[in-house]
Amino acid sequence: MSTSYDVKLGEIQHRSDRKTMAYIVRWKVARKPKSKSFRTKGLASSFLSDLRQAAKAGEAFDVVTGLPLSMLAAEQPSGPTFLEFAQTYVLSRWRTSAARTRETDVYGLLSLVPALVADLPNRPADSDMREVLRSHALLPEGRRAELPRALVPVLAWLERASLSLAGLQDPRVVRAALDAISVTFTGKDAAANTVRRKREVLHHLLELAVEQKELLANPLHAVKWSPPKAAGTIDPRTVVNPEQARALLVAVPAVGRTRGGRLHGMFACMYYAALRPEEAAGLRRQNCDLPEEGWGLLTVEKARPQANKRWTDSGETHDSRGLKHRAKDDTREIPIPPVLVAILRAHIDQYGVAGDGRLFCTSKGQPFSSSAYSAVWQGARRRAFTAEQVASPLAARPYDLRHAAVSLWLNAGVPATEVAERAGHSVDVLLRVYAKCIEGQRPRANRQISDALLQ
Repeated sequence: MSTSYDVKLGEIQHRSDRKTMAYIVRWKVARKPKSKSFRTKGLASSFLSDLRQAAKAGEAFDVVTGLPLSMLAAEQPSGPTFLEFAQTYVLSRWRTSAARTRETDVYGLLSLVPALVADLPNRPADSDMREVLRSHALLPEGRRAELPRALVPVLAWLERASLSLAGLQDPRVVRAALDAISVTFTGKDAAANTVRRKREVLHHLLELAVEQKELLANPLHAVKWSPPKAAGTIDPRTVVNPEQARALLVAVPAVGRTRGGRLHGMFACMYYAALRPEEAAGLRRQNCDLPEEGWGLLTVEKARPQANKRWTDSGETHDSRGLKHRAKDDTREIPIPPVLVAILRAHIDQYGVAGDGRLFCTSKGQPFSSSAYSAVWQGARRRAFTAEQVASPLAARPYDLRHAAVSLWLNAGVPATEVAERAGHSVDVLLRVYAKCIEGQRPRANRQISDALLQ
């Protein structure tokens, strides 16, 4: 919405040549002439008085309609505001969504709700609006924190200023929404993956609005806009070779007093079995077949992703969830080499297991936070790598151990179907994501082309 404070009010004109609508109010907004006709002079005078009062109060005027925003809001079509429907959207997905998905939905709306508002006086700080939305307005009622007194007016302003959901049928409003998700909260260009995730939130919200007949069609389809291209493949610079991986794993137990030792087996599972961090966190003794000799077997059935307590069903930082991209009670079997069998057996002998059988936990039986195991990982990198390697993307995150495992399997010639099954991917996603990490293909392709040219 384009607004202006450049307003010049005229007088009421009488058109004697008209039988109806004979009194015309004329004014200019941003130097663009506006007019409105009335049947009686009294109605025209009342309208002009409203314009004067709005201008005197310092209200912005909409350049397109020429109306002050308070009058424009009164003329907007009936139906929910964007904020009201955003609350409906979050509630509609809450029961069936994982904690991280709930967080992603609200995170996208933290950019959208403050952007889709009228330019009313006394706009609160964007940071205050985001806090109100994050801790109160976009949560189910039973999970809402009590608003501090200083933030009560912020919520009231948002409820008053939020644009009508129907207003998104205007392409300019949709573009304002897309502009809002394209930048960070500090105004810098947002990462491509962040923009795409936020656009998905907007798309799903508008699809729900169409389903509930609040909109005739999804207005995103009428706007030509392409999200920034995101890298859909793993950066080969992050992938460690087996020698580097072993050096990192050797360095882990030396970090901290006991924390590194307790996390050694978890990191080993991420490298030798390609477990995701949340899958390793949920691994229990009963999921492990650890023979004294030879290969073992992990049966992965639960994951324990970390999220803020406000998003989880349990009210704890780690919910027990089913496996990613699988049915609720589905499992995944992963054969593990003797080296990992030995590491897990030694871990259980030294540290035991939690009350529910989990292998990797603190001395008090609690799961490790992502910040805790990330700190241990950075300590191991500093011990195992040169200064140049520490400053590089090489194994920058614990998750890169999983990337290294999958890359190793593919380069060893393990069929893609078997790798996909062990890693919990579909084959097409596996080959697309790890395409740049498969080595040795170019010389083979060159030989095949040379042979074909000689025929």
